[in-house]
Amino acid sequence: MSENHTLRKSLLVVLLLIITSILIAVLSWSSLMAYLDERVSTFNEDTVFVVHAGESFGRASRRLEKQGILQSPDLFMLYARVIGKDTDLRVGEYLVKSDTTVGGLLDLLTSGRVMLHSATLIEGRTLEENIALLAQNQKMVFELEGLSGQEILKKLGFSDEFAEGMFFPDTYYFEAGDTDTSILRRAYLRMQKILAVEWGRKADGLPYDSPYQALIMASLIERETGVPEERGQIAGVFVRRLKKKMRLQTDPSVIYGLGRDYKGNLTRKHLRIYTPFNTYKVKGLPPTPIALVGRESIRAALHPEKDDTLYFVARGDGSHQFSRTLDEHNTAVRKYQLTPRQGYRSSPWVTTE
Repeated sequence: MSENHTLRKSLLVVLLLIITSILIAVLSWSSLMAYLDERVSTFNEDTVFVVHAGESFGRASRRLEKQGILQSPDLFMLYARVIGKDTDLRVGEYLVKSDTTVGGLLDLLTSGRVMLHSATLIEGRTLEENIALLAQNQKMVFELEGLSGQEILKKLGFSDEFAEGMFFPDTYYFEAGDTDTSILRRAYLRMQKILAVEWGRKADGLPYDSPYQALIMASLIERETGVPEERGQIAGVFVRRLKKKMRLQTDPSVIYGLGRDYKGNLTRKHLRIYTPFNTYKVKGLPPTPIALVGRESIRAALHPEKDDTLYFVARGDGSHQFSRTLDEHNTAVRKYQLTPRQGYRSSPWVTTE
């Protein structure tokens, strides 16, 4: 009898221990779930947290506590270890929003959903100008500033002879610490793809021997266009002049050829200076593009409007007056450019053939 009583007593103790353990586990789990559902402390503002290369989960957790974002870092680390995420920390910048929970923070830091920054290559600007703009981006590592076009292409691993115009202007997104080399490589490959697609859809009878010549033409259109709707008309003028063996006589190409000698005011003296880009002196297209080119200008170069105009002059409001004859054009020049203007004109000023 006593043995049965002792056995029952022992079983009761074991049962009580089991129940107690279960209750403790349930309460601990409930407490953990409540902790994971708590909002992190970002002072009701979104904040940025950076996970550094080589940083351990423990060190990152301590920095989260130090920055006031996370409480109970030991519990945070314990939970991550239990579910196997303590080795999944991903390097980068993370935007911790004000409504992020502790559990959401763990998911974020192990997701790789890092913050993305933007860098824009601007159409109508030269490669040199765009690289200078990239160099102002504080989230980017700079490798190309001061390099020549040929040096840039070599660094990128491409074998083209000239770099100008070979990069597609757009907004590119990147992680902090990415390089200008990476951005330009993406822009180069994007341009190759777009140019190939558009060349495959080109109109018949164009005076270009290659997609590269179309790109050169597109750069002239890009620099001449003040009103987007006029791209096709400007392209038509240039194409007809090429077919008639007339000089293009476009100021932006002259300015490009002058380089740093151009101080903001194009004069007749400049038009008499020989460079391969002086389309007042040299027939045909200039040897390279003169700027980065957007898709619409490429399309205009490959689909010029059909007309019989051969001249255009800036009206001063961004638009142009198009003319069929030299007499008509000279009349327009006198009307719209009687008073000398500062800066270059966004159209050829032709007074003699």
